[in-house]
Amino acid sequence: MARSLYPGDPELKSGLPESVLEKPVQVEVPELELKGVSKSFSGMRAVDRCDLSIGRGEMLVLLGASGCGKSTLLNLIAGFETPDSGTVSMRGKVVNDTPPHRRNVALVFQHYALFPHMTITENIAYGLHARKMDKSDIAARVAEVVSLLKLNGLEDRYPAQLSGGQRQRAAVARALAIKPDMLLLDEAFSALDRNLREDMQLEFSLLLRRLSVTTVIVTHDQREAFSMADRIAVMEGGRIAQVGSPEDVYRKPETTSVFRFLGTINQFKATALVDSQGSALRVGEGIQFEPAFSLDGFANGSEVTFDVRAEDIAVSETPTSIHKTNPAVVTLRTFLGPQERIVLDFGGEQVLVDRPAQLSFHPIQVGQKLYIDFDSRRSRISCRN
Repeated sequence: MARSLYPGDPELKSGLPESVLEKPVQVEVPELELKGVSKSFSGMRAVDRCDLSIGRGEMLVLLGASGCGKSTLLNLIAGFETPDSGTVSMRGKVVNDTPPHRRNVALVFQHYALFPHMTITENIAYGLHARKMDKSDIAARVAEVVSLLKLNGLEDRYPAQLSGGQRQRAAVARALAIKPDMLLLDEAFSALDRNLREDMQLEFSLLLRRLSVTTVIVTHDQREAFSMADRIAVMEGGRIAQVGSPEDVYRKPETTSVFRFLGTINQFKATALVDSQGSALRVGEGIQFEPAFSLDGFANGSEVTFDVRAEDIAVSETPTSIHKTNPAVVTLRTFLGPQERIVLDFGGEQVLVDRPAQLSFHPIQVGQKLYIDFDSRRSRISCRN
């Protein structure tokens, strides 16, 4: 009987001895550890002193805007690039000088990189032939991942004869066939349309967790990151700005730049009102509130910029506790299915509001006057002007 692809998969346990199935995973040594890793190209620092530790079976997402260094960092992990300084360690062993084919990692690219002149079976088996496996073992392994990735009936087709989702499954099947210690996905879902992309994200998130495959995903798509990650490493300017669970990086951003990157942000320019009785912020004519953040060190009358996410702003047809006069005017309402976006003009400043679509007979209309409201604890000071 062929040996199961992954011992951790409850549906693939046949043929493995009991002692193997119940052996606990050793978590003391990280699956991957980066210490002070840096990389430059033509004098430009692409990755700057990055530290990161990933546990066995964890799914970590490198999230950031284009050019932030996340793909370079993935190439350093894969072995396609060598760090200028710092160390890349896998299971406690430094692999800086270990070539990619000796690291036992598998990489899935944005456009899958399937060989167009090979059938799906031949594509999946490619890495197994390179490892000089017996033909019978190769056939068994191919059949196993074909079933796992739901490619039955497509084995003799060529990549051009498959849909985008099927090509993606084939690329992942080829990657998993070699039993990698780590799977690396570089914008692997971005070539798919939105509905299929979300279906694939859910499918592979469940599959890779079921198989306990340590996975590093590179993406610029926040929705993808939140839907797949156990932890997210937010990158900016070649550095890792914050690492944490999806909830933590979103709700507890450690820097203003992380706060602004994750979500749609409104920036308000305010005047600090500071006296012996307390402190407050005044925005234009009509909005005034006591901030949750401290104004210690701010002089009375000084200018302050603070941020509020669009989803944390509410609107009302009547004055609110923070907005009592001079209402804002609706300039645009966009229906987005489960959500709607409202654009307001408040004293010449544009305010965005994202909220669940209101199922009413009297939806908000362009030209309507509204008052805004938000919890000051959801705001964040960004700079002192």
